[in-house]
Amino acid sequence: MKELKHLNKYFYKYRLNLILGVIIVIIARILLLFTPGLIRNSINVIDEYRKNIIIDQSIVEYELIQNIFLILLAAVLSGFFTFLTRQTIINVSRFIEFDLKNEIYNQYQNLSINFYKRNQTGDLMNRISEDVSRVRMYVGPAVMYSINTITLLIIVIFYMYRQSPELTFYTICPLPFLSITIYKLSKLINQRSTIVQESLSKLSSFSQEIFTGIQIVKSYTIQDKTSNSFNDLSLENKLNQVKLAKVQALFFPLMILLIGLSNLLVIYVGGKQYLDGTISSIGIIAEFIIYVNMLTWPVASIGWISSIIQQAEASQKRINEFLKEKSDIKNYKTNDASEIKGEIIFNNVNYKYVETGIIAANEISFKIKPIDTLGITGSTGSGKSTLMNLICRLYDIDSGEILIDKTPIKKINLKSLRSQIGYVPQDTFLFSDTIMNNIKFGMKNATDDDVVAACKTAKIHKEILSFEKGYKTVLGERGINLSGGQKQRISIARALIKQPKILILDDCLSAMDTETEKSILKSLNSHTKNITTIIVSHRISSIKNTNNIIVLKNGKIIQEGNHDQLINQKGYYKQLYNKQIIKKESIE
Repeated sequence: MKELKHLNKYFYKYRLNLILGVIIVIIARILLLFTPGLIRNSINVIDEYRKNIIIDQSIVEYELIQNIFLILLAAVLSGFFTFLTRQTIINVSRFIEFDLKNEIYNQYQNLSINFYKRNQTGDLMNRISEDVSRVRMYVGPAVMYSINTITLLIIVIFYMYRQSPELTFYTICPLPFLSITIYKLSKLINQRSTIVQESLSKLSSFSQEIFTGIQIVKSYTIQDKTSNSFNDLSLENKLNQVKLAKVQALFFPLMILLIGLSNLLVIYVGGKQYLDGTISSIGIIAEFIIYVNMLTWPVASIGWISSIIQQAEASQKRINEFLKEKSDIKNYKTNDASEIKGEIIFNNVNYKYVETGIIAANEISFKIKPIDTLGITGSTGSGKSTLMNLICRLYDIDSGEILIDKTPIKKINLKSLRSQIGYVPQDTFLFSDTIMNNIKFGMKNATDDDVVAACKTAKIHKEILSFEKGYKTVLGERGINLSGGQKQRISIARALIKQPKILILDDCLSAMDTETEKSILKSLNSHTKNITTIIVSHRISSIKNTNNIIVLKNGKIIQEGNHDQLINQKGYYKQLYNKQIIKKESIE
């Protein structure tokens, strides 16, 4: 159970609830154990009346009625305290489930982008849902029934031993065989539980990927292929589940067999002792049979609890793997929240993607003064987006230096840095929420007027008003019910509402026509006069009015200057400009 040690801090946090729960369990079990003694007394009274030891029938009736009343009272009180047990221990399991999910979620948020490249979304979701649910069964039902079982075993065996040590020995002698069997089966359950969770993660990852890319699946008519793949994964998961169920299914038949054997031993040995006069009354045999049957669930639950613990161990191990992950991005200065002016300096910056070995930044050096504008262009895969990610510190450079206001970027508080950058990536992402909330995502305390102002600047306000529900329109997943240009403009509004010190537009005008692009750029020019702005684009029209332009190829700067300088130089920029001029003239 070494993996489950991670949960000890939560047990300590809710220790008072757990201690109260243990006390209530003990009280509930003690109350329940009045019943066998009362039944023993009732049978003995009847037996004494039959033997004429007691002559008056009314005495027998009085004793029976009194015993029945006490049995009912004990059952009601025991039930009430059992209810209280669930209100303490089971509630604690829900509290721990809540805390653990939040711990995992916070860890997910702290981990770097490289972590998400290595792991599939479905697997991440499975660990925070299915795995946590299995762990909750350990911190709730397993703990509760473990306390219940231990308490009942101790008290019952004590009561039984007090009545007849020899009969007690014969009654509990099958239990060691049970323990050995449980130990062996538990190892199998642990192994198969791990396999089940891994196959379930594969299934979740595949499903999530297909649902996300459903447009591609339909447009390429590969539904049959994906269905076959899903069927194969489902079949694998089913077979793993069945293998696990086969092992788990051995528990309860084994319990019933051993309890049945104990009953037979009680009847045979107890009957023989009664005839020999070793035990004083026949009621003791009835009492022992009730004790044995009272032990049925505790003994049976040992296997069930063991199964839960083994599954929880396997799931917590998977959770711990991610909780032990360390982010590649370290926040070196956590208490500094200084305001950024917007100066950006790259000094011989190098960065290579470990997964592919592609050099995305090769001796990159440039400078942007506060409130200046920089345009970046280059062929696909030249490293444009990588530079933007480095400024946001989504990745850390391999060598060289990035300075923000002459301070090394690694010495700036991450939250402070990113909160002052408005970043619009080329792959626009919108949440399944209203347009209003999607834009307010940039700044939670923004007013509706702030949202409208940002949308007007992004030239999307009128189109939003044309929707039936306006700003209250709920978007489909990833904004599927909007056009590419509408999604890009909403993303621009989301970045503008932050009132950033640095604004990065990473090829986010590509889905718009030239007139809309021109209108937005004109609007942005007046809005971003006090903001350092970086525009990444394949279109010359998007970047020609920036203070400086750099051209990238294979991670290196091959040209730099303003628009007038670059169109008078031979090279990539002039070729691109001429192509776009010819294309524009042919369209006109």
